[in-house]
Amino acid sequence: MKSERDFGVFELLRKLTEAPGVSGREERIRELVLAETAGMWDETRVDSMGNLICFKAARAKKGGKKVTPPEKVMLACHMDEIGFYVRHIDEKGHVRIQNAGGFDTRNLFSKRVLVQGRKDLVGVLQPGGRPIHISTEEDRKRVPEVKDFYVDLFLPKAEVERNVRVGDPITLLQETYMIGDAICGKAMDNRVALWTGINALRKAGDRLRYDTYFVACVQEEVGLRGAMTAAYGINPDIGVAIDVTLACDTPGVEGHEAITTFGGGAAVKWMDSATISHHGLFEEFISIAKARKIKHQLEVLPRGGTDAGAVQRTRAGTKAITLSIPTRYIHTITEAIHKKDALATVDLLAAWLSA
Repeated sequence: MKSERDFGVFELLRKLTEAPGVSGREERIRELVLAETAGMWDETRVDSMGNLICFKAARAKKGGKKVTPPEKVMLACHMDEIGFYVRHIDEKGHVRIQNAGGFDTRNLFSKRVLVQGRKDLVGVLQPGGRPIHISTEEDRKRVPEVKDFYVDLFLPKAEVERNVRVGDPITLLQETYMIGDAICGKAMDNRVALWTGINALRKAGDRLRYDTYFVACVQEEVGLRGAMTAAYGINPDIGVAIDVTLACDTPGVEGHEAITTFGGGAAVKWMDSATISHHGLFEEFISIAKARKIKHQLEVLPRGGTDAGAVQRTRAGTKAITLSIPTRYIHTITEAIHKKDALATVDLLAAWLSA
């Protein structure tokens, strides 16, 4: 009998999601991607922002020769996750935090975290205030802000200060599990995109029709920063961001607000608050999905954006679109993707890259 930790083709996704990599400190993810894709690329480099740029030349042939000149495609798959930085250590050794990315603080109570100091330390994230046994009714109504939270390392201040300093990164700590048809854990946003891009390029293989730049982008969660500089350097003809999107087909949400359906297939995005997709690319992806019988759905996201917004605006402008993996419970430690949606997104991207 297979256990909930037997991930099969999703084993790389498990490794990526469980590793820490807050915006601005993505080096462990970068190293993991390089190790797991060794021998896959024609060239790799890391730019001054920390973006990992992996190049694979077009392999498609026409009359025994490469199609020239092949268009340049940038696959933008951000590798950072939301998290925190140390901003202060108080007189009792409690670590006060600064968030990097957006949190709903209702999801932060009593979570384990990893503090990456001189050595990795596990702590507990708590809001300041009275526990329920001695709290007032007004205390219980109040929703704390991020500034109210601290990390308890259960160590004397002197020992905390030997290992931790202001500016050290902190991430939520969570193992990834298979639950029913889902894979569930932290940082599906956006490690599932790294997994998707890598597997789509493997599937396209020698049929690749574009000079393709797979970019593991940094600092998306704090303003699409890495994709902006990477796109300027690459100057692609086409930009495809791969990211998660909301699947709010859950209790308490009206059907028209669900954005996508969990298990409904790959999502082809028309617009979000950062970009409107290139109409020709939008129609092209839909046409390929229909022709190949790849399960898909269409997406309009009222709020939020992806790296496509940065790539679209580079230099004189770039044709851009986002492919999304529907995800429940985004920006929590129980982010969940449907296995078939992830596989459908791989199939769609691979088909487009090799069409």
